[in-house]
Amino acid sequence: MSIKVQSRVTAGENADPWWKQISRDQWFALAAGQIGYALDAFDVLLYVFCITTIMKEWNLQPGLAGFMITVTLIASSFGGIAFGTISDRIGRKKSMIMAILLFSIFTGLSGFAQNIWQLALARAAVGIGMGGEWSASALLVAETWPREHRGKAIGIMQSGWSLGYILAALAAALILPLYGWRVMFFLGIVPALFTVWVRTKVNEPEIWLKSRNEKKVTQTSSFLEIFKGALLKKTVFSTIIASFVMFAYWGLFSWLPGFLESPVSQGGAGLSLVKAPLWTIPLMVGAFFGYILFGFIADKYGRRPTFAFYLLMSAVLVYVYGRTRDETHLMILGPFIGFFGSGYFSAFGAFISELFPTRNRGSAVGFCYNTGRMISALAPTVIGYFATFYGLGGALTITAAAFVLGAFSIYLLPETCGTDLV
Repeated sequence: MSIKVQSRVTAGENADPWWKQISRDQWFALAAGQIGYALDAFDVLLYVFCITTIMKEWNLQPGLAGFMITVTLIASSFGGIAFGTISDRIGRKKSMIMAILLFSIFTGLSGFAQNIWQLALARAAVGIGMGGEWSASALLVAETWPREHRGKAIGIMQSGWSLGYILAALAAALILPLYGWRVMFFLGIVPALFTVWVRTKVNEPEIWLKSRNEKKVTQTSSFLEIFKGALLKKTVFSTIIASFVMFAYWGLFSWLPGFLESPVSQGGAGLSLVKAPLWTIPLMVGAFFGYILFGFIADKYGRRPTFAFYLLMSAVLVYVYGRTRDETHLMILGPFIGFFGSGYFSAFGAFISELFPTRNRGSAVGFCYNTGRMISALAPTVIGYFATFYGLGGALTITAAAFVLGAFSIYLLPETCGTDLV
């Protein structure tokens, strides 16, 4: 039997502002998703801000330092795929708790690493939790919120990434110069405490509970069915789109703090160790609003045109940003880079969820998004490699091409705005 998520109100039946139409349980689900994703970002991005310090201490080349991010991204793709399927079996809330505990514990353990291989192992485990947390959060929010506000909710949830980025930047500015990179990683254990709140305040989505009661979903059937029949096309194209935009994002943002901090002679912007992380804060403020406003715009005008516009603007801005060296101009461009270069991620949680049925949704969201992440794991290494020849600023502009390809690829899939979940 098909199950449809019915809105608490339909258009024209209630004149109340949209936020008054949302129940307490729906707000709790959104809070869990946003805060969980912020803590996810904080733990993962600590390495991004420590990368040049670790390079100097361990005498690493940029390509090898970038490879460490690649390891995390590859692991996160496996984590996202695995937790997507796990969440179809045990629930979205339980999967989120497991993922948060995983990335928190191993971020703390990263601070004890004595060589790059020990650090790589710890960061791989962080990546598994990182991918799993996003899959569980996106499913929890998408299945809990009504269709006419689903894009808004996913946008707000996705904005947690920028909040986590800002927290990591502040930690880098205040702690890294005084106490070093190990203490930075020790802070990463703190998010584990958040799971206590999730366990007591958040409920599983009703649509998942009904689906679970009506027909038991096995891991094999849930996962393999996304490669059959009409779902195959959606799976393939969703994965292609995710690959393009993930390559662009991780190629740009993995090396952006390094670009700001590196000397001008090496193709960087030449900011100091203290200034570089602070210059990313206005960039992430822009990202925060980019994530949220994407949801509002996409709910009104559609997922595809909003997504394509964000990506095309990103392509233009990143090309200009990589060639800018003036501190004031970098500060001015930062919020726009963040707004357009990050905000389009708000499409994925709603868009992929609306393409697939409940029994396969976790597997589909986990596979498409995180296989794209797996492919994009090459980006930090590629950018690090080309930085050797063209400097970091020049290498970053490579991501503009990936942004353009992603903008056109979204039209390979149907528009899903206003779709009921079944």
